[in-house]
Amino acid sequence: MHRYSLSCSAEAGDLEPFVLAVHEMIHRLPVTAKSAEKDGIRVEDGRVIDRHYTGPVLLEAIAKNITIKTTPSSGTYKGVPVTVSPIRDSEGNAIGAIGIVDITGIFDLATLMEHQSEIIRQVCGKDPCPLPSEQSGSRR
Repeated sequence: MHRYSLSCSAEAGDLEPFVLAVHEMIHRLPVTAKSAEKDGIRVEDGRVIDRHYTGPVLLEAIAKNITIKTTPSSGTYKGVPVTVSPIRDSEGNAIGAIGIVDITGIFDLATLMEHQSEIIRQVCGKDPCPLPSEQSGSRR
């Protein structure tokens, strides 16, 4: 039987089964993880891309022991929204971190609402949109 250990000194191989499982659960979005003391792992497209991975947001989440939602200004995922959470031991200390590409961060509702009239114009043109026969009141 194989045994894997999540600890502050876990290596990429220890994290691999867990990270691959999360990767599959979130429809193969990129996932990264590392322990506090060792380099980690980066998974994309159903396979391990890097077994010596470390990223600035993973490091920050471990150091501050907090979940971070940000768009990194450096590293592999520069300019891409990510969410990174610490992996904690039974005493609440950060022993590592796991991160995902956060597709919810791509959709900015405020910006969408700000540009709603322009979007409607592009989709519908100059005609009323929706057409009177397509309005929800006409379907009742």
